[in-house]
Amino acid sequence: MYVRKRRRPVSEINVVPYIDVMLVLLIIFMVTAPLITQGVKVDLPKAEAQPLEEELKPPLIATVDAKGQYYLNVGNSQKEPMTAVYLATLVAKILQREPEKPVVVKGDGAVAYSEVVQLMVLLQKAGAPSVGLMTTPPEG
Repeated sequence: MYVRKRRRPVSEINVVPYIDVMLVLLIIFMVTAPLITQGVKVDLPKAEAQPLEEELKPPLIATVDAKGQYYLNVGNSQKEPMTAVYLATLVAKILQREPEKPVVVKGDGAVAYSEVVQLMVLLQKAGAPSVGLMTTPPEG
């Protein structure tokens, strides 16, 4: 007696290895996704940064000096330091009137990085859709 083996048709594909690969990728994405979404979004300037395009509206410039005091370029209050609460209230009022007004942070080189980040978070909570960093071009 001779038993003939049945041959598989060529069109069948074994998908089990593909499912294993998919599950490994899913686990990798689930682990790395929370790490990516945390933190403050900052585009750090490069050494050879190009100036921004001139816009019709001048930007709102929030400044933090070497002592950690806040300033805002509005009216006569440019030379007087202000509290974080007052700055946030003022920025929120300005952005309610002009929601597309650009916001820029001007941080002193001697101030701690955490002070600049706190100012950026403060501006974000006040309603700024995006915050830029002001730099000076390198000498030479």
